[in-house]
Amino acid sequence: MASKQTLPFGTGRIVVSTHASKSVFTELASTYPLKLLSPKVTLEGVAVAYILSYGGGLVGGDKVSLSVEVQDKAKLVLLSQGSTKVFKIRPGTRLASKGGDTTLTVQAMTYAVGPASTLVLLPDPVTCFRHASYNQIQKFDLDPTASLVLLDSITAGRQALGENWDFSRYYSMNQVRVEGRLVANDVLLLQDERGLSSGLHTRSLGDQLAPYSCYAMVVLYGPELEATIQDIAMQYDGLTVYQRKTAGDSIWSFSRVENEAAVVRVAGKETEMVRSLLKVVLRQLEHVVGPDIYRRAFS
Repeated sequence: MASKQTLPFGTGRIVVSTHASKSVFTELASTYPLKLLSPKVTLEGVAVAYILSYGGGLVGGDKVSLSVEVQDKAKLVLLSQGSTKVFKIRPGTRLASKGGDTTLTVQAMTYAVGPASTLVLLPDPVTCFRHASYNQIQKFDLDPTASLVLLDSITAGRQALGENWDFSRYYSMNQVRVEGRLVANDVLLLQDERGLSSGLHTRSLGDQLAPYSCYAMVVLYGPELEATIQDIAMQYDGLTVYQRKTAGDSIWSFSRVENEAAVVRVAGKETEMVRSLLKVVLRQLEHVVGPDIYRRAFS
């Protein structure tokens, strides 16, 4: 295991390899405000880690960097325990943000997935509080025989407190490469532009994104996900037979990327609606990670 003393503030490192048919952590270390935990699992061949943050969230100025390596034939599932909360700036300088921008929260993650290995990334949504500003950059480097499930989602904020897409800025980039070749590059920028236009009226983010309060995107790639992709395609073919004239409480779409990867997009009026829909759409994934881990991801 790597020592925390060797890592800069806000840094994490995960390395998973195989030993006697089991996926084991050879490195699992993190420093404030990032926290990594690994619970015991019942399914052999699968390693599970939770990505958390001290204090229940990140604050303006926090910069988190995570490096993940899944080595030959290993299988890693990454989860979170509740949404990733992003708070606005507050007085004082936190240790993880010394010398940097105290208004922007940044998370940068790099993932390397080796031959015949599988990475399943199923975190809960990001929730940006009022006036928060957040950048998330995730880069995936895959072997041609590797498999990937990438879930990235965001909520409108603390709706119980009247927040409805009231953050200042949200930027998310997910870049997937196979042997250096770009397979998918998904970028989402949500920004409150009211007051930025010269003499033009600009609708609020809440108005633009209505009636939905949660959006999710899933990328699937690799031989381990073929059955899951085929099942999603069958579900979607059945769905498109019936055309709706008005938006439902939750909606989703499915598309292929050059016959190599598949992309699922979901929107819902409530976060739980998106979670429940994803649980059904991705149901074949249970055979990849096991029923217990699948329930944890969508409980």
